[in-house]
Amino acid sequence: MFFGKLRKIGDSYVMTIPLEEVEALQAEEGTVLAIPVQRADAAPQLSEELRQAFEESWERNQDGYRSLKGR
Repeated sequence: MFFGKLRKIGDSYVMTIPLEEVEALQAEEGTVLAIPVQRADAAPQLSEELRQAFEESWERNQDGYRSLKGR
């Protein structure tokens, strides 16, 4: 499964398929594909370890991080 962003081109909507997915399907230009479509929550999911590291970094450096806002 991959995630992509829907874009409008003219009167149509498109979503690109990453090369890795095309290669895994052994597809090429002109190949007919069936792709189930559903809405996805694309919010990043951090591992507990990464979330903890971020929170510790934020506590130590939040003034510096805040100074970067809008840059």
